[in-house]
Amino acid sequence: MKRLKDAFEQGHVLLDIDASDMASAIRETISHMVAQGTLSEQVAEEVVSALLKREQESPTALGHAMAIPHAYLDGIEQQVVQFVRLARPVNMGAPDGIPTQFLFFLLGPLGASAEHIDTLASVARLMSNDEFRYDLGEARSEADLLEAVRWFVDLSVATVSSETTAGFGLNYSGRLFGGLLNDMRSRSACYASDFRDGLRAKSFSSTLFLFFACLAPAVTFGGIMGVETAGQIGVVEMLVASAFCGIVYALFSGQPLIILGGVGPLLVFTGILYRIATDMQLPFLSTYAWVGFWTALLLMVLAATDASCLMRYFTRFTDEVFSSLMALIFIYEAIRALVVTFRVSFADATHHDGAFLSLMLAFSTFYVGMTLSRFRRSKYLLSWMREFLADFGPMLALVAMTLIAWGLRSEVIVDTLQAPGSLQTSSGRAWLVDPFETPVWARWAALGPAMLAAVLVYLTQNITARLINSPDHKLQKAPAYHLDLAVVGGLIGICSVFGLPWLVAATVRSLAHVRGLAETEEVVRPGGDTQERVIHVQENRITGLAIHILIALSLLVLPLLNVVPMAVLYGVFLYMGVVSLTGNQFFERLTLWLTDPGLYPRTHYLRQAPAKVIHRFTLVQLVCLIILCVITLSPIQSLRLSFPLFIALLVPVRLIVGRVFREEHLTALDAEETPHEEETHWSA
Repeated sequence: MKRLKDAFEQGHVLLDIDASDMASAIRETISHMVAQGTLSEQVAEEVVSALLKREQESPTALGHAMAIPHAYLDGIEQQVVQFVRLARPVNMGAPDGIPTQFLFFLLGPLGASAEHIDTLASVARLMSNDEFRYDLGEARSEADLLEAVRWFVDLSVATVSSETTAGFGLNYSGRLFGGLLNDMRSRSACYASDFRDGLRAKSFSSTLFLFFACLAPAVTFGGIMGVETAGQIGVVEMLVASAFCGIVYALFSGQPLIILGGVGPLLVFTGILYRIATDMQLPFLSTYAWVGFWTALLLMVLAATDASCLMRYFTRFTDEVFSSLMALIFIYEAIRALVVTFRVSFADATHHDGAFLSLMLAFSTFYVGMTLSRFRRSKYLLSWMREFLADFGPMLALVAMTLIAWGLRSEVIVDTLQAPGSLQTSSGRAWLVDPFETPVWARWAALGPAMLAAVLVYLTQNITARLINSPDHKLQKAPAYHLDLAVVGGLIGICSVFGLPWLVAATVRSLAHVRGLAETEEVVRPGGDTQERVIHVQENRITGLAIHILIALSLLVLPLLNVVPMAVLYGVFLYMGVVSLTGNQFFERLTLWLTDPGLYPRTHYLRQAPAKVIHRFTLVQLVCLIILCVITLSPIQSLRLSFPLFIALLVPVRLIVGRVFREEHLTALDAEETPHEEETHWSA
């Protein structure tokens, strides 16, 4: 490590050379070293020949975007380490399939190769760290490179075993408000960087896409809630709540990558509460406010007592089932809406052009968005063009399909987003709710349903936070489960005063937010299978803040939103649902049921557990998922209201599974993150 640091300090660095292959990179690097005085001009040609011969015999592209060209000759007077970064990654045949961008030249006299072994080991350790590689790509000077090395050294020296799992941040403090204060201290240290880190082009593309991805569910859920509450809480209230809560959460939460939104279980809860209030002849909004007050208080108590630490008992087993459920709901709702469109079309018995165009718009939005989002790995166009299309792909798909529908508006009519015409409450009531309209006994009785609502919010918020803070996302800033729960509790209390819907962490939208801010790469696993993985996420507050400011501004131009076809938004729903399943190991294991056993991918769990054990474990998860789907989509409202209970039951189910399966098998199947060995097979 010392030799590498010395190389950076001495300026043995060459950044962003325009090379299209290893040969041109070698020639330009050696020319630079001669001009710099690092290498003698008399030996330069011999060094080039030796390096090229070494590449022909055995390429030095080892993986993780790194190559280590090396040569040892009599004419070289001293050991030299030269770092080179290519302007664009080049495919040099690395075993993991990742294009090479970083070259570490090791040169020295004959017999010096043994002394470079430590340097080689240091480079291998450094480059296996995704965050370090990201920093190398972003560095603009030798000082930046040195800072990246110092960061890695500090990381290696520090005791971070507890920080490498999704359980980090869930340690019980043992004192009232202890976890909450710890969260506030840890997040305040990076509050300024949360804004600086958002000043990137990727933030802009993510904001535009997530604006529509958050607006569509808000309008949809608001419309359904308007039906469930006889118009007392509708689309306008949902949009106002989304804008207000989103802005506040982006500014004061601990994990700003989480997106708040309306979720199905809370929608069902609100509908049942309305019917109970109506049957008991109680004023709904006033009763709703008291339930909200109690819910907020209970959530504050849970945050103050470190109750989120109970999430340590949730594992990848429960996370995968929950995230799969949320993703499937988005996919189901998109497909169901298209089916309804066709049913209405056939019932009309006139023509079906609108239905077929809706189908084409939805699937075209999905296909174009998916295709462009993967364009970063294409071999066509220039690098910056591929980056642009990959970052803005979903947004470009939405805009393109909207323009096509608008161009055909005179010939084919399709349903568009039904935004309200003006900024006023759905029923024309005053914005402020009078909580004292409710009888005193009902104010206390509201504690009963509030307990159920608090459990629902607690589980949904914290499970989504676990998914966002998963080690697979390579987040560098500390999580803040207790602070996030307290902020959500406070927002529920405020929304209750104004008769606004309660919002909580929306799993699919939050995961889409993370994926939109992620730098990813596709690796080739042993056996030839490819897998996309995250190497860095731009953790920031600007995107969440900008998304909800745009939603707030949309309240001023509500009629313009009516141009967007609903079918295009269904395509966005499909895209978000499918993307949320990316990297879900449960679905990867499900595909093994249809795969030839002789062609199974060489994953860590297949190397450590028998196939029949893997299938049984997957079957247990599938049964849990089916049960949750039945409950969530059931027409029986009381059964749907029991959703949080069944989510909580996933923990004892996992404990029972732990008694049935062997510990070493569960270690592989239920690991918090992909084992390091699978990502660094080239170093064996």
